[in-house]
Amino acid sequence: MMNEIVLIRGAGEHASGTAHRLFKAGFRILMTELEMPLCVRRMVSFSSAIFGGIAEVEGVIGKKIDSIDALDWNVVNVIIDPNLNSLRILKPSILIDARLKKRDIETRKGDASFVIGLGPGFTAGIHCDVVIETNRGHNLGKIIFNGEAEPDTGTPGSIRGESEYRILRAPCDGIFKSLRNIGDAVEKGDAVCRVGEREISSLLKGVVRGLLHDGINVSQNTKLGDIDPRLEPSYCFTLSDKTRTISGGVLEAILSNKSGRL
Repeated sequence: MMNEIVLIRGAGEHASGTAHRLFKAGFRILMTELEMPLCVRRMVSFSSAIFGGIAEVEGVIGKKIDSIDALDWNVVNVIIDPNLNSLRILKPSILIDARLKKRDIETRKGDASFVIGLGPGFTAGIHCDVVIETNRGHNLGKIIFNGEAEPDTGTPGSIRGESEYRILRAPCDGIFKSLRNIGDAVEKGDAVCRVGEREISSLLKGVVRGLLHDGINVSQNTKLGDIDPRLEPSYCFTLSDKTRTISGGVLEAILSNKSGRL
């Protein structure tokens, strides 16, 4: 297992939580990303390495590489590879699609010896060997052997009774620019970011938990960031309970498959 390669599609929050757990468990990790990732939870996402070269998540280092030849198994490797050329070159035994794409899934069972899909849109037996439930609730982190995860509700998870009001969305197409830093406290009505010349203000009192990277060209209604009403800045820089539960389901699925107990 110490030499086993896991390829993870996506390097956002839940993908990074999964990479973090598997790396700590001894797996070799390569994550693939877009050239301009639309990730708001940047302080706990290895996708930040795309912009800065290095990203650290709870003590684990992620490093951007420009080619497979530069792989360094002492860190979490992150490469721009939207077409998944790395899969054909490396031929990893485990593939995890953690993009949370929710629809138009092109991943298929058989792309690797063991394929895992996170969240809605995947059907076990077609897109992957198993699906991991990502919807908050009783089944969060459950391994699904037949069928699909719960459907996308289209509604953000509730924190302290706040759901839609937590989310900052683009009112128009344009270039994103932050006006606050992740971890900043804001009041209702405070400007947090802008798209083009249009400012987006917080709809509640809280802490800026996530924001896109500056300079990204976004479309109307794109998620730009989120506000945490719990007023605890440390939550912005640590993996969430949801992420830890999902990654636990992934690790259980991998080890159960190896033991023949799936």
